Amino acid sequence: MLAIGVDIGGTKIAAGVVDEDGEIIATTTRTTPATDAALIEAAVADAVAELRAGHEVVGVGVGAAGFVGADRRTVNFAANLAWRQHPLAEELEKLTGLPVVVENDANAAGWAEYRFGAATTARHMLMVTVGTGLGGAIVLDGQLVRGSAGFAGEIAHITAVPDGQWCGCGRRGCLEQYTAGTALVRTARRRASAGDARMSPLLQVAGGDRKQIDGPMITRLAQQGDPGAIELIAEIGRWLGMGMASISTLLDPEVIVVGGGVAAAGDLLLGPAREAYAAHLTARNHRPLAPFLPASMGNRAGIVGAADLAR
Repeated sequence: MLAIGVDIGGTKIAAGVVDEDGEIIATTTRTTPATDAALIEAAVADAVAELRAGHEVVGVGVGAAGFVGADRRTVNFAANLAWRQHPLAEELEKLTGLPVVVENDANAAGWAEYRFGAATTARHMLMVTVGTGLGGAIVLDGQLVRGSAGFAGEIAHITAVPDGQWCGCGRRGCLEQYTAGTALVRTARRRASAGDARMSPLLQVAGGDRKQIDGPMITRLAQQGDPGAIELIAEIGRWLGMGMASISTLLDPEVIVVGGGVAAAGDLLLGPAREAYAAHLTARNHRPLAPFLPASMGNRAGIVGAADLAR
């Protein structure tokens, strides 16, 4: 059986036909008209029509960046897209004539890693995506954990520092503010502005303008061996490890899969994360330590996971 997976991001809609082994056999993309819900649905429907013209599919899975209800049909809220208590599945079913399942985008990516990627040998998985923001997905005993309202797995907004850095959610001290790409860039720019000599190579690459420093630039310099950039990524890694230790105390995952753009730094991020995790995990001398594994599905994860959940 074939299914279509759709990954709706803030700027791009990526869709693909996916088989039962998690292989994408056809793809297409559209631009996301982020401020108009009807135009988003029209773009998705157009992509689906293109893909199903050459393939017989049983349904559509949509990975959406937002708070998806437990019914897997409604997007209750999306910070960067025009959805508020929006019946996305119903609207897409009208346009496509196919059954539609909606899932949080991080859950879809996590499910892909569990079914076809880095965590295929595990029954209990914690997935964390370290990109511009921080995403999470939880699989326990082979089941994707959604919670009573569908909002489980939002690890970004666990409090890491009481009364700490302001977060876009309106609260202070959320883990995302210390672990994601925004924190990486904010720290680099602050230190460059303060005249920190270790930020000089970054500032030079940025043309002398600290506002031009971004995450990929920091990762690239770190991979080239720049001490200041390595230090910045290691700090993010330590926060990640501490956060995962707290979550592991509650969930006891078998593996922790790490994806997202910042994860491209590899062991420069995961090494400090593993050390901090081991140092902060409760009863660490009397329990197995969950390995930190790099995600293996890359940009395919959202499409593959959404399609598999629909099937």
